[in-house]
Amino acid sequence: MAGNLALFDLDNTLLLGDSDYSWGEFLVAEGLVDAETYFQKNRDFHEDYKAGQLDMNAFFAFSLQPLIDHGLETLSALRPKFLRSVVQPMIAPGAAALLASHQQDTRVIITATSHFITQPIAQWFGVDHLIATDPEIVDGCATGRIAGTPCYQAGKITKLKAWLQASGLSYEHSWFYSDSINDLPLLEWADHPHVVHPDDSLRAIATARGWPVISLESEPD
Repeated sequence: MAGNLALFDLDNTLLLGDSDYSWGEFLVAEGLVDAETYFQKNRDFHEDYKAGQLDMNAFFAFSLQPLIDHGLETLSALRPKFLRSVVQPMIAPGAAALLASHQQDTRVIITATSHFITQPIAQWFGVDHLIATDPEIVDGCATGRIAGTPCYQAGKITKLKAWLQASGLSYEHSWFYSDSINDLPLLEWADHPHVVHPDDSLRAIATARGWPVISLESEPD
């Protein structure tokens, strides 16, 4: 008998913050990128994302430059420190209970953020499946390009369908939890869309369509 599929956005949903943006700030703090230029570009791309206007190819060319400059081995060694010092304090208090409520389902974190950044985070949450934007790696080195389809906006559906086909997974019902207007296509695709910490535009859509609006900012009673 087929089970159910539970999909979770990561940034500003399971996390009360943005791991992609925070990774950039972390690299500045570690002295691996120039603070003045990186801060401003990182902020500009973050604002584009919130407005639903992010150029993913341009952003990845920017955000993957440290991988090109310093190499996968160097930055991979920093991920445990990033997880411990930056990501864990951002974890939404209600995230664990929400994930536990879908313990019997196939749980998938699906995020626009790079697989390189989010893989350790998904593992920490105990979520076995991660669909993210994949950086192109050639001969062990990042190229600054995206491999395949960006996991962004309607691309999330494309990536999800490809993953479902490759895994041979069947399911009866699907849930999706997200904060972002960028995830409207996948919210519309899911059987049970849930909006988490939405901005005003997504809250208005959720209200009009009768979608549940929830908060993970505190632990459930």
